[in-house]
Amino acid sequence: MENDMTEPGSRRRVTIREVAERAGVSMATASRALSGNHPVPAATRARVLRAARDLDYVANAHARALVGGGRKMAAVVVRQVTSPFYAQVAEGVEAEAADRGWLCVVGATGGDPQREMEFVQLMREEGARLVILVGGVVEDEAYRERVAHYAQALDSTGARLVLCGRPAPDPEIPALVVEFDNEAGARAITGHLLSAGHRRIVFLGGLPGNTALDARVAGYRAALAEHGLPPEAARVVDCGLGRAAGLRAMGELLKETREFTAVVAGDDMVAAGALRAIADAGLAVPADLSVVGYNDIPLAEDFNPPLTTVRTPAEELGRAAVRIALRDPEHAAGSHHLLGTHIVVRRSVAPPPTDGGLTPV
Repeated sequence: MENDMTEPGSRRRVTIREVAERAGVSMATASRALSGNHPVPAATRARVLRAARDLDYVANAHARALVGGGRKMAAVVVRQVTSPFYAQVAEGVEAEAADRGWLCVVGATGGDPQREMEFVQLMREEGARLVILVGGVVEDEAYRERVAHYAQALDSTGARLVLCGRPAPDPEIPALVVEFDNEAGARAITGHLLSAGHRRIVFLGGLPGNTALDARVAGYRAALAEHGLPPEAARVVDCGLGRAAGLRAMGELLKETREFTAVVAGDDMVAAGALRAIADAGLAVPADLSVVGYNDIPLAEDFNPPLTTVRTPAEELGRAAVRIALRDPEHAAGSHHLLGTHIVVRRSVAPPPTDGGLTPV
């Protein structure tokens, strides 16, 4: 079918006629080659596909839905659906989309850029009006180029890229950013430990280059500095996220030294692993060590002990991604929206032991 639908503000789309002219075939042959449902000589098909790729042609089965009353669809792309944080964001996207009569699809990448790219391209072809990428990333040159390509390609079809919980690599690309203040949350939770009397605090769960975790580490360091501690007082353990990472890293840390009294975990699942490692070492939280987390996943209040943590507006993040993008689509591109966080105090923090800390091993 012709791919020449346009919307106000969108660039002209490449048509199948242009693909046919580039490939040197008729429109009918180009259509058959692109559909894959009719016999076409292999060399001819290759020539048509190459022309379509060179022209960035999208054979969109739902093109009319982009300008008419057809199906409206939002897609949310996450690293993993088993993560409580990602699941809550996706739930927010789905709830807001459902409230507006839209469909929502969810894709998981496992952190694989190729899978992410394939999913975004599929959603572009299927006519998704919003494609929402969720969570922190390692912001290298490959990522910047990839996201710029997504944003431009989606914009060319009248769709919108939304970066949810991650920054835009370039404010000039046509993407909407909705995130929360990772640095402020980490600064506040570290300040909570400092106010309880802790001075030897470890950050467990760094991942250099990851946008979310780098911001949390920056907030942790800022809080230490605000309380007059020197830069060398900071200790960051780069183990990444997840319960297994927290369990392994905390276990290794306890074998190496016990010259610390509190732990700031990169997220609640890291905290869960740390709590288990501390218990396995015969220690108690918060009597021997205080532990705090980040995100306030639903299970955090059921940890032993219930976890003091930073509540991030995960579901609201997903809802806001849809709401803001649809509220003012003409001005959403390139805009940045920052949601706040706050501390939830439970029972995993106490003043440091009166002996000044754990005995070195």
